[in-house]
Amino acid sequence: MHIRTSARALAVVAALGLSGVTPLTAQAAPAAETARSAEAAAPGDVVSSAPSSFHPLPGQPTNTKAWKIDYRSTTAKGEPNTVSGTVIVPQDGRKGPRPLITYAVGTIGMGDHCAPSAGFPKGTTLEANLIQQLTLRGWAVAVTDYEGLGTPGDHTYTVGRAEGQAMLDAARAAIRLPDAGLGKDTPVGIMGYSQGGQASGWAAELHGSYAPDLNVKGTATGGIPGDLMKVADFNDGSYGSGLIFMAAIGQNAAFPELNLESYLNPTGKKLIGTLRDSCVADGAVLGAFKKISDMTVKNPLDQPDWQQRLRESTVGTRAPDAPVYQYHVITDELIPYGVGKQVRKDWCAKGANVEWHTVPLGEHVSGVITQSPLAANWLAERFAGKPARGNC
Repeated sequence: MHIRTSARALAVVAALGLSGVTPLTAQAAPAAETARSAEAAAPGDVVSSAPSSFHPLPGQPTNTKAWKIDYRSTTAKGEPNTVSGTVIVPQDGRKGPRPLITYAVGTIGMGDHCAPSAGFPKGTTLEANLIQQLTLRGWAVAVTDYEGLGTPGDHTYTVGRAEGQAMLDAARAAIRLPDAGLGKDTPVGIMGYSQGGQASGWAAELHGSYAPDLNVKGTATGGIPGDLMKVADFNDGSYGSGLIFMAAIGQNAAFPELNLESYLNPTGKKLIGTLRDSCVADGAVLGAFKKISDMTVKNPLDQPDWQQRLRESTVGTRAPDAPVYQYHVITDELIPYGVGKQVRKDWCAKGANVEWHTVPLGEHVSGVITQSPLAANWLAERFAGKPARGNC
């Protein structure tokens, strides 16, 4: 029974992942020098770049070129930071402009070795097969690693503003990367599911204020954890409870004054210490069926400062300025259907153009697999200049 339970946790939560750098002008700069150059750069500027490769499976050819990049972005507190990512461009002989997708993967874990950019060359990044569907259409793709994955510090998992800004700046960096062959008028689509749904929702909301220079045509997003308090309550003690403890690490990384360590009992400290360097598959098993009350001396989610920070990551507080394709599985066992539906309701109330789709069958993971082609078709229509027909 224990083996079957662990396998279930591994299969479900791991699939949420459906989850030496050389400067542009010289040899690798010392860390302090790179940090200074990043601080002086503008959001989206490329700090460093190196050739990489993109393989959905080990050794699988994709007829693409890829670059691992470090680029300037912004923390949730508005401070400059450096985020890593990957730019992928099809080698299809296309001479004219091509669309660009800025893509955010679902939960992949907290360790640097879990980052998409670390997995693409080895063919181990779980969502790469979905990304390949985009490159086969002739689209370039920028995939952020998010803040703290592949760069110093803990990953700011579930911190919406940091994620959204990292997505928008990844698109800027791809456009500014000379070898990518993109231009400032490149049409941009935003895409993501699960954690990537939160990130893409935030990117859609922030576009007009944070990155109006990007020619965003639309956002395709699904499985959005729009209300973190409700998601935490839903998963506490279930096979998805590892996500709660990862989120606690992420929020504390962005806001150290939350002082996560002070809330943990010895068992909680051991779990958190292990999760900090774990990918989602390990974290799913390690954190499954554990309750917050069993890991803490006092529940941080009962405290006003934690509640405030979690509310700050709510999706639906601003209207995206470009059309949105949003979907959610009605039987989602990790992110409640009602949470995603509330995002749609809030966006619609603010005048956004939202095309909402209820997925009647499946579970959290199957939602992104079955809906990705439809979401890409919707983005293709936006790139073709066809009007979006919302159903608010």
